[in-house]
Amino acid sequence: MAETRTRNRQVLKGTVVSAGKMDKTVVVEVVALKPHPVYKKRFRQTSRFYAHDEGNQCGEGDVVRIAETRPLSAKKRWRLLEILQKAR
Repeated sequence: MAETRTRNRQVLKGTVVSAGKMDKTVVVEVVALKPHPVYKKRFRQTSRFYAHDEGNQCGEGDVVRIAETRPLSAKKRWRLLEILQKAR
């Protein structure tokens, strides 16, 4: 009996901050509100991820959903799932 393994890959929502400068690659900035470990005040923490955009369809300011994937290059470990909102 062959069992299929399912992976729980991380899916994030963020804003494209750089597009068109690299072929099939966009930089997505994800904002998370984290509590301070001692004082419990929440602060914004931003992370930038390189994501694979096969069709070069993203532009700067787009809100996108990205998913974790196998390493595609030295820095790319995410791929574009969908564009949630196009920039104006």
